[in-house]
Amino acid sequence: MDRIDKILNHNLFLHHLHENEVAEENRIFCRHGMTHFLDVARIGVIINLEENLGIDKELIYAAALLHDLGRHVQYEVGQSHEKASAEIAPAILRECGFDDKETSVIIDAILHHRDGGAVEETGLRGILYRADKAGRACFACEAQCQCNWDAEKKNSCILY
Repeated sequence: MDRIDKILNHNLFLHHLHENEVAEENRIFCRHGMTHFLDVARIGVIINLEENLGIDKELIYAAALLHDLGRHVQYEVGQSHEKASAEIAPAILRECGFDDKETSVIIDAILHHRDGGAVEETGLRGILYRADKAGRACFACEAQCQCNWDAEKKNSCILY
């Protein structure tokens, strides 16, 4: 997973990861940093394997690492974080060895990772959507009572 290692060490990735950390320093709810990114990636790989979807593991990891990278932009200027992340990601992906087709698929997944219609999809878009939602340990969250997620949306058990 050489390309994933390149993302993890890419200056632009590290810059936005740091900006997310600063923006969420006092956040009591779910955070959008490396722990979440890796949870989403690993759950995505499990979904891919369990459902025999055949999606390249590097594509899953790349999408997971980049899907919330623009979260701080949402806090700062109100732009949706999926759009901000999709604008940040292409330069990182190209410089880390992803071709235009791979980049397009990853960007599409990032743009739709909050789209409930993706839940039934079997491509990268569906994997990222489901892994992102499954990656939240609501059942163990101290801020669960203050969270604005609907009860049906909160994870009450471990799925993966």
